[in-house]
Amino acid sequence: MATVSMKCPNCGGELIFDPKSQKYKCEYCGSGFSLDEISTEDTGAQETATQETSGAAQGYEDASGNHAQEGTADAGAPGDAEASAVVYTCPSCGAQIVTDQTTAATFCYYCHNPVLLSEQLSGTFHPDQIIPFEIDRKQAETHFLDFVHKKKFVPNAFFQKNQIEKLTGIYFPYWVCDADVEGSLTAEGNKVRVWVSGDEEFTETRIYRMEREGQVSLREITKHALKKSDNLLAEGVLPYDFSKATEFQMGYLSGFYAEKRDIERKELEEEVHREVEGCTRDLLEDTIHGYNGVHILSNHIRPIREQWKYTLLPVWTVTYKGLNGKMYYYSMNGQNGKTYGELPVDRKKVFLYGAVFGGIALVIMLLLGYFIF
Repeated sequence: MATVSMKCPNCGGELIFDPKSQKYKCEYCGSGFSLDEISTEDTGAQETATQETSGAAQGYEDASGNHAQEGTADAGAPGDAEASAVVYTCPSCGAQIVTDQTTAATFCYYCHNPVLLSEQLSGTFHPDQIIPFEIDRKQAETHFLDFVHKKKFVPNAFFQKNQIEKLTGIYFPYWVCDADVEGSLTAEGNKVRVWVSGDEEFTETRIYRMEREGQVSLREITKHALKKSDNLLAEGVLPYDFSKATEFQMGYLSGFYAEKRDIERKELEEEVHREVEGCTRDLLEDTIHGYNGVHILSNHIRPIREQWKYTLLPVWTVTYKGLNGKMYYYSMNGQNGKTYGELPVDRKKVFLYGAVFGGIALVIMLLLGYFIF
């Protein structure tokens, strides 16, 4: 299976994408190259197609068309293609790289160079667009520490050096939908007037029939497309600024991890359609004002246009296994720094803070009692 390695035209070293400069950077000679400069280079110098190794690395395709590898570790139960490991050859040192079937960009365990698994994102799995990282690792670590230090009861181990080193930049796959629909509704509204004349109270109720119709355009409805990622983790960092989305190029992945989708749009269409219909109804209903009560008689939503784009979005993430065995997740939007996460709680810190503040409160009460009485 083909792997891609971005090579520096000056020294042949590995190039990685630098979020700060939005250029490819060589960590060996320090050279920097714009996206256009690299894209116009001879692709033969950047792309290395490697054959699968024989024996344990010999490949086959299963009945669903997924590419798997024979003889790899943790292959799962027979016929379970999704659990199979996949073996690639590192284009830099020739070592074997074992990944799962959704990995699209990783690092070689031996030479630590970035490796792009080009065939994972080819054909129907080729992304339509990508939002590149804008926050580099140093900035991500600063954001992480700022976020954690505001949480008084987080265990110290959660932000130690070895934990910070686990902070990983990953491109997660998402489906992004733009939808244009026509909507109409019919409703009845009532206006009630009450007045008193003499000893009698009068109530007048007027019934109005109203109709609303219009076109609604909904943009950037974003759904994560990876089964193994936590739904709250993947969607907790939304939204992104899609005005900065660009045409996908493999080079953006260099220096980061990336996953390919394993959730198809057909699996999400019903959910998105419900959201579109609900949002359209709400917008039409919001145009009705000035009535004591409103009753919706009927509504009709008709789709006009729908466009889906397979998109890779940048996320910084780290996991932590608490003493209770529970796995905690922290994630950060790699474009704007929005954070999301469920953090562990150190019960010893909670007890210590409670004891200290309880002691201070007790002393204050004793002093007040002494001076008052």
